[in-house]
Amino acid sequence: MQNHPIPLVTDLLQYRAIGIVRGIYKPQDDKNFTRGALIDSKGNEIDSVVLGRVIPLIRNHVPLEKPHLWVVYPRCRNNQNLHLQITGIWEPSTLNKDVSEKEGLNESSSIKVDSDDLLEGDDYFSIRGELIFTNPEDKEIVVKIRQRPRNQQKKALPFKVNLKGEVPIDYLKHFISLDVRRFDYQLLVEDFKVIAPIPKRSTNNKSRKSLKR
Repeated sequence: MQNHPIPLVTDLLQYRAIGIVRGIYKPQDDKNFTRGALIDSKGNEIDSVVLGRVIPLIRNHVPLEKPHLWVVYPRCRNNQNLHLQITGIWEPSTLNKDVSEKEGLNESSSIKVDSDDLLEGDDYFSIRGELIFTNPEDKEIVVKIRQRPRNQQKKALPFKVNLKGEVPIDYLKHFISLDVRRFDYQLLVEDFKVIAPIPKRSTNNKSRKSLKR
């Protein structure tokens, strides 16, 4: 049983970008429930969307006028603006095990505890991926995340997450794991760990094409 909204890592080179944000979800309007904003305790409104599989859970069991701890995937619109995809909610005190199993709290967790508190605290994010840009002087970091394809017919495109923090330039093209905290509209790096260099892609196909020419 997984008693945490962020699953344990199962592979040393497992890509992911997932976090938890406390706030009130405000839909754009009655007709467009899936698009809206998460409003935090400071009044910051973060552009958000609700992923389809959790819509029944939210509509039937979650009072939207109150703040909740949302499980989210971070994205960066226009390479800067923080955007959140809501994939679940962490609130064992309200959502019992039967509800979570029936309607899906998130991809890999089942609830068997009553506490809503998490050791990492609110606004924690786990980012794991390839470091493709770092500027220690300006504290700018870009990490590429590769997604697993949901079906064999469609290829999942990688995406980039912009962070604020310091990672030495020596670790470019390395796989890194970062502990990140949201502050207003930015994601700030609290700690990082270098996992391994990114393996170089094979050039055999390119060589064969050049030989054919």
